[in-house]
Amino acid sequence: MNAPVQDRPRTLVAGVGNIFLGDDGFGVETVRALTRGPLPDRVEVADIGIRGVHLAYQLLDGYDTLVLVDATARGGEPGTLYLIEPQPGGATGAPADAVALDGHRMSPDAVLALLDALCAGTGAAAPRRVLVVGCEPACVEEGIGLSPQVAAAVPGAVRMITDLVHQPAPEPTGLT
Repeated sequence: MNAPVQDRPRTLVAGVGNIFLGDDGFGVETVRALTRGPLPDRVEVADIGIRGVHLAYQLLDGYDTLVLVDATARGGEPGTLYLIEPQPGGATGAPADAVALDGHRMSPDAVLALLDALCAGTGAAAPRRVLVVGCEPACVEEGIGLSPQVAAAVPGAVRMITDLVHQPAPEPTGLT
């Protein structure tokens, strides 16, 4: 027998980035394209943009998986897609109180650190799994619109995310 929808693992796909900085708008453009196709009922898609604090508070609603979609400079060719699973504690490993919080410039690491602090204070649970679907940017200077290489990568990112959210959720790995 299937579990009621509210008891099924929930996934949030969050597009982050600044649409006024060229390829930094990759996450926002990708989630816009993602909403044009069917997704499982347990999957929510949000255009977060630069509202990192909003994302941290939204995650308190209880999600099992978070898929962040963002421009990710890793040294590859512009338009290269990456699937990254950050280690617990974020890529920096910095404690929540060591991350500078700026409501207009919150990196995914800062959002996750803030979420850890909020969960500790509220008793809420952070997502068990965090994935980043990233794209190597060509240009993140002032300007609206993606570079041709990054724009061409959006359909591949949509396919990658669609495949991810149709996979069964991973089983919990420890006691809570």
